[in-house]
Amino acid sequence: MSEWWTYRAEDFLLFSPRVYWRMFETHNAALWPLHVVTLAAGLLILLIAWRPGVFARWITLILAILWIFVGWSFLWNHYSGINWAAAYIAPAFAIEGGLLLVLSLRDGLAFDRRGPVAWTGYLLLVFGIAGQPLLAPLQGRGWASSEVLGIAPDPTAIATLGVLLLARGGLVPWLLPIPVLWCLLSGITLRTMGEPQAWAPAAAVALTAAAWIWTIIRQRGSLPAA
Repeated sequence: MSEWWTYRAEDFLLFSPRVYWRMFETHNAALWPLHVVTLAAGLLILLIAWRPGVFARWITLILAILWIFVGWSFLWNHYSGINWAAAYIAPAFAIEGGLLLVLSLRDGLAFDRRGPVAWTGYLLLVFGIAGQPLLAPLQGRGWASSEVLGIAPDPTAIATLGVLLLARGGLVPWLLPIPVLWCLLSGITLRTMGEPQAWAPAAAVALTAAAWIWTIIRQRGSLPAA
């Protein structure tokens, strides 16, 4: 029997890159044209986040629906077919959606559009809505395997991190772990498959961590408010 240290991360993959991206193609084909609705929801989130007011709680309500839907439609119904662990991850998406739903029924989120942390939030939000779907055609896979907000988990998690960087309030830290952990898991999976777009979820986590470190330092008075 081979020694355990002779194994590489690739040896634990349960699927090939071809099977992985084919899963997105079949998932997209099954749900089209729902993508138009979820992209419109993403643009509505961006618009409300830019001009928050009485409609601010709609952001958490929309995100709650998207998280629950992605957990059920993608992780439970599709991803679990090639990766048994997805069936155990799907409930985490339901938990995130439940937390967002409870928050939307209460006071929603308060938003702060000022400073580098807020602009980092807008960057992640825009990338989750408009940037992530472009990665598939840019890498030669075609639009059929594009990852769209509210349809696939990566853009949903990245856009949510963007919203949470724009938000203020005591419940925000409770909403961060699940999207961060998903981005880490997705980044590791893509990196193991040798996919160049592994940088996207990894960069989202790095930017979120940097923004929170900046916030903590500023709150302690070491940095001027921007």
